[in-house]
Amino acid sequence: MAPSTHEVTNQAPPLVGYDVFTTDRVLVEAVERHLAADLVDEARAELSGLGRATGSAQVQEWARLANDNPPKLRTHDRYGNRIDEVEFHPSWHRLLGKGVSAGLTAAWGRPGGHVRRAAGFLLWSQAEAGNGCPLSMTHAAVPALRTDPALAAEWEPRLTAMVYDEDLRPPARKAGVLFGMGMTEKQGGSDVRANTTAARPLAEDGTYELTGHKWFCSAPMSDAFLVLAQAPGGLTCFLVPRVLADGTRNVFRIQRLKDKLGNRSNASAEVEFAGTWAQRVGDEGRGVRTIIEMVAATRVDCALGAAALMRQAVAQAAHHCAHREAFGGKLIDKPLMRNVLADLALESEAATTLAMRLAAAYDAAEAGAGEGAAAGAGDENERSFLRLAVPITKYWVTKRCTPTVVEASECLGGNGYVEESGMPRLLRESPLNSIWEGAGNVQALDVLRALQREPRALDAYLREVGRARGADHRLDGAIKNLLTELADLDGIEARARRLVERLALVLQGALLVQYAPPAVADAFCASRLGGDWGSAFGTLPHTLDLASVVERARPVN
Repeated sequence: MAPSTHEVTNQAPPLVGYDVFTTDRVLVEAVERHLAADLVDEARAELSGLGRATGSAQVQEWARLANDNPPKLRTHDRYGNRIDEVEFHPSWHRLLGKGVSAGLTAAWGRPGGHVRRAAGFLLWSQAEAGNGCPLSMTHAAVPALRTDPALAAEWEPRLTAMVYDEDLRPPARKAGVLFGMGMTEKQGGSDVRANTTAARPLAEDGTYELTGHKWFCSAPMSDAFLVLAQAPGGLTCFLVPRVLADGTRNVFRIQRLKDKLGNRSNASAEVEFAGTWAQRVGDEGRGVRTIIEMVAATRVDCALGAAALMRQAVAQAAHHCAHREAFGGKLIDKPLMRNVLADLALESEAATTLAMRLAAAYDAAEAGAGEGAAAGAGDENERSFLRLAVPITKYWVTKRCTPTVVEASECLGGNGYVEESGMPRLLRESPLNSIWEGAGNVQALDVLRALQREPRALDAYLREVGRARGADHRLDGAIKNLLTELADLDGIEARARRLVERLALVLQGALLVQYAPPAVADAFCASRLGGDWGSAFGTLPHTLDLASVVERARPVN
């Protein structure tokens, strides 16, 4: 009998059937740190349930099918009637429904709601990042609508309901709805003040007719959208429902779906408005100010989404190396591979820690703004902190995502370049969060605006990093150097990216020095703040406790 030539040996088993939450020590610690003691047990149980779903074979199969079967545009029905519908694979609806029912659109007004929701979003985005877009848009629409109390009273209960209803019906007949956004136009891009979509007032107060084109419209299958258009009084925010109160379809012509590099399970569209009915949100001419809170919330989700991709990539790399043998031992025990894994783990931990700190700031800021609550100094400080920390975090964490995923994929060798490993899907997804909601230059310029116009934002940032002063000499030196850079206004726009990078690294270092194990904080400060960081991953000083850093990152139950 001839020997078998296809016996499979020395291959890592699939990372499946595990709790993505409880095996993420960094995320567990962040939840425990930022929630009130009486909320922790409930949140742990809730997030562990979502973590087990995320790591299950069933959800992983849903994710594969949703990605392999991208949405299709149906512009007309069989009789030639314009319908402008997007058809999704059933797995997409299962994933999105699970995300809604898990509360990923229901943070506002819930005790510890932003921390709990952010942790859940970070978990669920590891399953399939495409459904994160409608979840994020729906969550983020709430603060924009609150500029109009009547609209908020009507729409917020539907936005925060943990009920997914995919059918297009009048919103009043639905228990839960999804929101999208339409800001970008082809002639303006990030310069939304160059938008040309026109809004003509109608007889009924606060209603308008829109005419124009949106080059990127997020989640076009949603029930309603927040869009920007030029009213007589200037650029204004509007609410555009897909279905009107009488059951007729609003004019919402989906011209085509974008053929994207990644995020393929999610639909992004070009949309035409031609006599489209809309309600004004906020005052005329105040469109950017009205929608900016929505943009800020979605920017936090970009950071959370990037942190999720990084965590999943590092978990896959560490899992593979813990099972794969080469050169006489496990890869994870080889000094050079351990250095690479530790470096990746540092990047992932710093991203998660910083993103979760922003979620905690949202909870504190919202608590200070509640009805009958006194807006204490701490709450105002958190609002000021967010003004600077959100664009800093959005810029840096999303920028670090792609190189982290690339290096993690290389840890799997050739297997990491094969679709079945799941790593190519993570890689295609990795640049997107840096582009969404304002690419890198937009974030860097936003940081400069905050520094120049809102001094309390810098004060809040410096108070935050100042809590860690004296704990590590490299962090102290980095803070001193940062203050010198901030004082130098010469050519500041041209070097804005460098400045934002330093702001991010100092903030991450300060958080890790306070909250991470000594081995993690020491390695981060030695490499990112101490001047000994090489240009590639795996260049950490060999004298550090890298084994502890790697062990902390392993997804082990």
